[in-house]
Amino acid sequence: MSSRTAPHIRPQHSADLTLAAVADLLGASVVTSAGEPAADAAAARVISGVTLTSSDVRPGDLYVGMPGQHTHGAKYAEEARRLGAVAVLTDEAGRSYVAASTAKDLPLLIVPDPRLVLGKVAEHIYANDTHRLPALGVTGTNGKTSTTYFMEALLGHAGVRTGLSTTVERHVGEHVLGSALTTPEASELHGLLASMRELGAKALLVEVSAQAVTRHRIDGVHFAVVGFTNLSPEHLDEYGDMEHYYAAKRALFTADRADRAVISLESEWGRRLARETELPVTTVGTGDECDWQLVEQSDRADGSTGTLVGPNGQRWPIVLSVPGVHMDVNAVLAVVMLVESGIIDAQQIESGLEAHVLADVYLPGRLERVSGESGPTFFVDYAHTEDALERTLVAVRKQTKGRIVLILGADGGRDPYKRPAMGRVASELSDVLVVNDINPRFEDPDAIRSVLVEAARAADHPAEVYDVGDPSAAIRTAIRIAHDDDTIIVCGPGDEDYHEVRGVKLPYSSRGAAREALREAGFEPNHSRRGGQDPADGVHADDLAAAERHDAESEKEQA
Repeated sequence: MSSRTAPHIRPQHSADLTLAAVADLLGASVVTSAGEPAADAAAARVISGVTLTSSDVRPGDLYVGMPGQHTHGAKYAEEARRLGAVAVLTDEAGRSYVAASTAKDLPLLIVPDPRLVLGKVAEHIYANDTHRLPALGVTGTNGKTSTTYFMEALLGHAGVRTGLSTTVERHVGEHVLGSALTTPEASELHGLLASMRELGAKALLVEVSAQAVTRHRIDGVHFAVVGFTNLSPEHLDEYGDMEHYYAAKRALFTADRADRAVISLESEWGRRLARETELPVTTVGTGDECDWQLVEQSDRADGSTGTLVGPNGQRWPIVLSVPGVHMDVNAVLAVVMLVESGIIDAQQIESGLEAHVLADVYLPGRLERVSGESGPTFFVDYAHTEDALERTLVAVRKQTKGRIVLILGADGGRDPYKRPAMGRVASELSDVLVVNDINPRFEDPDAIRSVLVEAARAADHPAEVYDVGDPSAAIRTAIRIAHDDDTIIVCGPGDEDYHEVRGVKLPYSSRGAAREALREAGFEPNHSRRGGQDPADGVHADDLAAAERHDAESEKEQA
């Protein structure tokens, strides 16, 4: 895989299964690369870890070589052997690659589809099958990260140490374990969960993407409760249409994956899922038909408030430091998932809500304020779909005295169908729109912006539109245009700390660039509670030119 990807987290201890025990688990045999039965000594080798990334192999590992989009992982068995792999799990095609390499003396396990068994293998190697912790999983297009952070805050207030795996980061308390995919590959996920267990976690909170289900990344994990936030068009370049995207999410809500479900009825997809799932369901939302209903919701300058009404007459306060009914519904989903899990009791949950612990939750890049007391209000937000943009802009409009100045871009190489709708909604719901570049990847950034600009100018009630490619220059343009009572929002990058161009991830942070631009304009910015420093400078023309000349290194990651 790419050398820019950090090695995955491992526990200090494993179950130390023999290769023969792993073979029995899979109903397979230990063989040589020639296809003959392996010697007893080979079958007796102890497996202490598992990975599908050759450069991440550690001594004692089982290396998993499987077919990917661009290559076959078994082609890298030589590197795996050199780093200490003691065996290879692969398919018949992979056996041929190993047989033709200097790793041909490694014993093999041959199965029809290695990805289908990866979760089971990792679960047993890392002893997660015998030391299972209660796990809560959240899926949906938007709101997964917020919901998991809200659950973590309430559990922490009750004294429960949690392991958290989100798009933003993976951590147990102060131990930050890093983040890459929304949901890691099964081998990494089980290593991560075992590490969290060793660090004292008593409950696990996991964001679950559609790809995590369809690509078997969560295999071997059984959830006590799974939650559903919403569904809007995304990843359709992979799933084709909303029906297939919905089916990928729905597959999480089965008895082999979870015990119970909590579903938001704020979208038609949620209402449909509540009807179709085989799991016991509790529903949440703002409608009278919900088991738990959010009422009296109100946005204010520094956040939002509401009341959660339960089926037994509960009336619990919801107080957040961010505005928007969608954020309050995320909080309600988190609360009810904890109720259904039984990890803490109702009195402990109510105590946390009465203490307003959710108002202290730091949500990186989710309507995160980076401006200080003077000058325009400046937020950085992760909204990158039509639905999320609309929710964010409607919420911000309620607390903005002046105009909304929106800075918007669209990722290259992903979901191009979203761009016209994003441009239209952005233009309709803002007063000034500054279109810039966000991660153009291998696409022409000018072409991406032109789609957004054209859609924005064709809106029924168009905003004042500016086309400024460089993201740092776009932020400076917005600050120059804005008045003191205006609100500026950068939507899309959220808490990301890079800008990807032609296979190169250049250091860049919207938060850092915004704070720098605010200081240049004479305003003292607000510094986030997140540890570490954001890259302060933007991506400039010379960086982009260098990236254009850069040949992306060969992709070895088994997608």
